[in-house]
Amino acid sequence: MATASAKPKVVKPLLTIGYEQATVGAVIAELKRAKADMVIDTRAVASSRKPGFSKKQFAAGLNDRGVGYLHLQGLGTPKEGRLAARAGDMDKLFRIYGKHLKTAKAREELDELTALAKSGKRLCLLCFERDPKQCHRQWIAEIVQERTGAKVTHLAADIFAGKV
Repeated sequence: MATASAKPKVVKPLLTIGYEQATVGAVIAELKRAKADMVIDTRAVASSRKPGFSKKQFAAGLNDRGVGYLHLQGLGTPKEGRLAARAGDMDKLFRIYGKHLKTAKAREELDELTALAKSGKRLCLLCFERDPKQCHRQWIAEIVQERTGAKVTHLAADIFAGKV
């Protein structure tokens, strides 16, 4: 007699968000609205000049609201790519990032991210840039979508939240 096979987990949508121009409260409110289970920080350097967005502070703020946090540093943009982005040379940024995604560390962390996406958690990729087309997280999202079939949804925090 054949046993019933376990029902495969449904892959939840993969969310992305950039915190440029937003407050930490607005970003967390948007994450909660979108029912994110975990934020995946895709910054190479998880510190920020913007209050509340450095790794420990941000992770604690998320945890207080029931949202998990994981920093996958190996998916961040290398320094040369960040310099190219600051100079407005997006072609150079994406050439550098394309090479970076082939490194062992990036491949390992993409596999970890893929496994998390397949686990049934609603994940949200986080980086600074508000526009996903100007950010490496778009590439990460496309790879995870290819591997899992997850629909990608780009979130935008209300930049006017909490302002007078």
